[in-house]
Amino acid sequence: MNILLELFVVTFRVLWAFVLAAAKWLVRPKEKSVAGQVCLITGAGSGLGRLFALEFARRRALLVLWDINTQSNEETAGMVRHIYREMAEAAAAAPRVAGDGEKDALPHCNLQVYTYTCDVGKRENVYSTAERVRKEVGEVSVLVNNAGVVSGHHLLECPDELIERTMMVNCHAHFWTSKAFLPKMLEMNHGHIVTVASSLGLFSTAGVEDYCASKFGAVGFHESLSHELKAAEKDGIKTTLVCPYLVDTGMFRGCRIRKEIEPFLPPLKPEYCVKQAMRAILTDQPMICTPRLMYMVTFMKSILPFEAVVCMYRFLGADKCMYPFIAQRKQATNNNEAKNGI
Repeated sequence: MNILLELFVVTFRVLWAFVLAAAKWLVRPKEKSVAGQVCLITGAGSGLGRLFALEFARRRALLVLWDINTQSNEETAGMVRHIYREMAEAAAAAPRVAGDGEKDALPHCNLQVYTYTCDVGKRENVYSTAERVRKEVGEVSVLVNNAGVVSGHHLLECPDELIERTMMVNCHAHFWTSKAFLPKMLEMNHGHIVTVASSLGLFSTAGVEDYCASKFGAVGFHESLSHELKAAEKDGIKTTLVCPYLVDTGMFRGCRIRKEIEPFLPPLKPEYCVKQAMRAILTDQPMICTPRLMYMVTFMKSILPFEAVVCMYRFLGADKCMYPFIAQRKQATNNNEAKNGI
């Protein structure tokens, strides 16, 4: 094809992509069904992972929950089973009320939740647990890479093993889980991979170098994988990148921006964050930043001189927003050491 003609076609497609994106803002796309599909969530024992599990359960997905903490993972499973029972009871009562004898396409009694204790930071643990899932449950259709940790130390005070741990759990684990479950998705040309990253994977701040590096890595991995799937013309496999602002799960307890700005940009409620992410996942949205202001911050960081970005950070109080959090973590560590010493 003549290069000028091809350039015209590309320009048209780019503009058409803008039109479609604008249309999705105006008209909410229909959500797809995940009923009966196997959905695996890492870090399901607490925080966003637990909320993702409950949301997928309400949509009748068959859940596989991974977490390093067996007790908290089982607690999440108990909540999921409670949702399944409520739906089964409602489905059983519905025909008697309606009197039309209609049945669900997927019987609620077939819904199950499976729990596995897995340290996603250990490659062999991921691969062996994945093999158990394939044998005991079946092939995974929806993979939610959610597990995450934070060390809470300044770079020069952070032990090397904690830096390695942060990188393994927050970034490397995405490689291992994807390599475990992507082959079958490719074979079937069906699936969905969700990467729960962070706004700190798009722009950074002081004091959390290991965390930012791990989240930047997760974002880079996700984007490269998305391009690889497009290059392979596997359009049946969808990807969604989730980049929320600070979420009030306790993970960054003590983190504060400038007090005058904080009322306009408070920490996100976990429930709100997950509901926004679920809407993006179920409408095959490639990326979701919450709140939407994060899109603007990312764009400005890309075009402004570094010194201008520094000025903005200082004005917002974002340059040292992690320092109170780090101080609290250090104090808690000192208290534990003193207690153990006694």
